[in-house]
Amino acid sequence: MSAASPRLEALIGEAQRVLAICNACRYCEGYCATFPALQRRLEFTESDVHYLANLCHNCGACLYACQYAPPHEFQLNFPRVLAQVRQQTYRKYAWPQALGALYERNGLVVGLATAASIAFLFIFTSLVSDPARLFQAYSDAQGSFYAVLPHNLMAGLFTAVSLFVMLAFVMGFIRFWPDLGEEPGEFVKPRTFAEALHDVFTLKYLDGGSGDGCTYPDAQPSYARRTFHHFTFYGFMLCLAATSVATVYHYGFGWKAPYALGSVPVVLGIVGGIGLIVGPAGLLWIKSRRDPELVDPRQDGMDVGFLVLLLLVSITGLALTFLRETRAMGVLLAVHLGVVLALFLTLPYGKFVHALYRFAALVRFHLERRRPRPGIAPE
Repeated sequence: MSAASPRLEALIGEAQRVLAICNACRYCEGYCATFPALQRRLEFTESDVHYLANLCHNCGACLYACQYAPPHEFQLNFPRVLAQVRQQTYRKYAWPQALGALYERNGLVVGLATAASIAFLFIFTSLVSDPARLFQAYSDAQGSFYAVLPHNLMAGLFTAVSLFVMLAFVMGFIRFWPDLGEEPGEFVKPRTFAEALHDVFTLKYLDGGSGDGCTYPDAQPSYARRTFHHFTFYGFMLCLAATSVATVYHYGFGWKAPYALGSVPVVLGIVGGIGLIVGPAGLLWIKSRRDPELVDPRQDGMDVGFLVLLLLVSITGLALTFLRETRAMGVLLAVHLGVVLALFLTLPYGKFVHALYRFAALVRFHLERRRPRPGIAPE
């Protein structure tokens, strides 16, 4: 697959220069998975660059250790150039590609505008059909928010959006994985797949290579980034589990929502919601204090947009949980649904999609470890 734009071509050229110098130096070989993978190569194709960029976790340790970093004449900034390539990876492999380009340029604006538009549509439709219903208080026995919007309508809407998002992820993956030169069956080999999952669930490569934590937001090692990522990741997974349990309750046992505050789906949702406040808020905080040399500032809109939508999903969801029997419920429901749908629709085109490409890169990393190089035995 050829380069998608002149900017990407220039980025690939700069990345190839940086990777070649790093490969000759090898001072940072123990820092993360990127360097062992880099050292398996004598030259770097565009596909190699995308692969290595998505292995990089942007911990920053290599930049602070690098003897060729600015102001050296080589001007090596390994984390930044790979961050720039990652952004182009999201755009290059996005489906439909035009949506990737839109979100790349205006991530925060697009996310908030999408949420506001969907919320306004729900509110406007309710006002036109039955204004009193939107501002009326309903008890749990009356179905609470399902008295405003029928369950089947919400389920159908979220099913359609979820299918589109899954299709976008699948299309991105089937463009990315073969471009690495791998066969589809290689991705699901049990041992390497499990090792990559372990790396993901433990956030292994956010330890800075030395085990002292990331040099992020500055040169002082810290576990702050890893901690806030854990809150965000597991908060998201708990909210997903809450939705899954509620689905089983509804269709498997015929137990209709809303569920009591002490029920399994509600408890999972509350705990996950707290995680999705602590995690994104913490990540936004350390992002505001980070060393600007570590990142590509042009990605701020995309990154901040994703974190802000996560925060809004959690805040509006928790508010809806505790105020669902009040007159504020109708408007809160519209706002919450708008934010959730905006988050889902933007997942394949922003910061979240790096999880797909990074996981694929980690699977390939573990595959490569077991492949012999000329004159060298596999690990």
